Amino acid sequence: MTNFIDLGLSAPILKALQGEGYVTPTPIQAKAIPTVMTGRDLLGIAQTGTGKTAAFALPIIHRLAANKRSAMHKGCRVLVLSPTRELATQIAESFRTYGRHVGLTVAVVFGGVGHVPQVKTLSRGVDVLVATPGRLMDHLKGKSLNLAGTEIFVLDEADQMLDLGFLPSIRRIVAHLSKNRQNLFFSATMPPEIGKLAEELLHDPARVAVAPAATTVERVA
Repeated sequence: MTNFIDLGLSAPILKALQGEGYVTPTPIQAKAIPTVMTGRDLLGIAQTGTGKTAAFALPIIHRLAANKRSAMHKGCRVLVLSPTRELATQIAESFRTYGRHVGLTVAVVFGGVGHVPQVKTLSRGVDVLVATPGRLMDHLKGKSLNLAGTEIFVLDEADQMLDLGFLPSIRRIVAHLSKNRQNLFFSATMPPEIGKLAEELLHDPARVAVAPAATTVERVA
């Protein structure tokens, strides 16, 4: 049985996990964390509820802490795209929780709230930016965000992005990113358009697929 301590994560991260009472990684965490730590691209087929947020957040925090530097002005070191504001908020919270002893700056950007506070936060630069595509595009158009220095790009719930019509926005956002970056791509299903997007984005990715611990029906029962 693998424990988090066996995955090579740094002491401040293990301390945060211990504080949350987490000892044993889920299957996707055990498979994805060591791969992401090496800097390799990853294609993960996983549904919500499999623990995938920690599967990318933990190794990303480890990588940022191992190579500490300030994010560029109006920029971010890590960009996580999420389809909904609820999910974006949860992901940002996870980064804050797991990175609490590392001293990370985390910002979350979505529509339906004031633009100005977001512009102010972005102007200083942040380590991790979690965003929904629509509002991110607004910031790019308004020149309040520069993605050229982004080191790691995470696309979460890709199939849901497709359902919500975000694929054109995602392609435009990716065009602003540095070619020299790590890409992590997560989707519960792989319809053809998502397979095509994964091929465009990912360079020789490791593949990780996990079934959910229980089907929805079992969970309801």
